[in-house]
This record gives sequence, C-alpha cells and structure tokens, in this order.
Amino acid sequence: MSAESTGQNEHYLRVFRRRFRDWRGTRPFWAGLFVMFGGIPIVYFPYANLQIGHLTLAMQTQGGAGALIIGVLLITLGFTLWFQRHVRTFAGVAAILLALVSIPVANLGGFVIGFLPALIGGALAVSWAPGVEEQPVAATAPNDDVASETAVAGAANGVSGEFDDLSGTTPKNGTNGRDSAG
Repeated sequence: MSAESTGQNEHYLRVFRRRFRDWRGTRPFWAGLFVMFGGIPIVYFPYANLQIGHLTLAMQTQGGAGALIIGVLLITLGFTLWFQRHVRTFAGVAAILLALVSIPVANLGGFVIGFLPALIGGALAVSWAPGVEEQPVAATAPNDDVASETAVAGAANGVSGEFDDLSGTTPKNGTNGRDSAG
C-alpha cells in the first residue's frame, strides 16, 4: 500500500454516510420520506384490530379497499420521488390529491396521522428544485478589471452575442422580429 492512498484508510461507515448524504442531496429525499410515512397509517388503520383484554375492536370499513389503494400509491410515489426525481412535480401533485381523497375514503386520512405527512411531503416535492453546482472562479490579472467591466457593459447592451435574448431575433441571423407575427 502506498502512503498516498487516503481513500482506503477511511472507515466504511464514514464512506457510506458521505455517499448517502451526497445521494440524498440530489433528490427530494424528505418529500419522499414524508409521503411514504403518510401512506403507512392510511393502509394500516382500516385493517387494524385493537385488543383490549378479551375485547377486540375491528375497524373494517367499506373504504378498506380504497384506503389500501391510496396508501400503496402514496408509498409508491414516495419511492418514485427518491429514484425518479425528474417526475417530482407530478408525484407531488398526485400525493397532495391522494392525501385529500384519503379524508373521506380512509377514515379521515388515517385519523389525520397519514393525511398531514402526505400533504406536507407532496408540497415539499412540488417546491423542491435541484441545486446548481457552483462554477470555479477563474483568477484574473489586476489589469483586467477595466477590460472585464467594459465587456460586461457591452454584453448587457447587446454588443456581444453571449447575453442576447433567446427570442431568435438577432442581427447575426438576419432577423429583426418584424416578420415573426404570423
């Protein structure tokens, strides 16, 4: 082994924790977790039997099949948020709608224990946006300050093609936008 190989000397739990943190940061992790935690009580309560001594309370309702479908869909949407992050808006809206539908169908949304996490998770999924990686800042020479300020001012005025608008009407491609009305 070389004295320069630092990666092999790290403890495997530290490596796993760092990789999990990196994985978690690139997707709506907490939204998926809340949506899954919202689906579990919605599935559980319609089929739960509470035993008090020799007395058994069975909560078998007519909405048992509906609660099962809603809960399983919420759990599936939670996993979808984890592993298919590009459908986060659809999955978030679907989780919010399923949480709202669970109120009349599944015993007030799992006695509100399932409704609230599913609703919060759906809202988190809709509002999540992927982070933007920071670009490394290039070092400039001290005399380049004046030149860079004039370049930025020229780009803002439309001299440079780099910061032009995206309408496709630029002097470079020979269009000025007058004939683009139809």
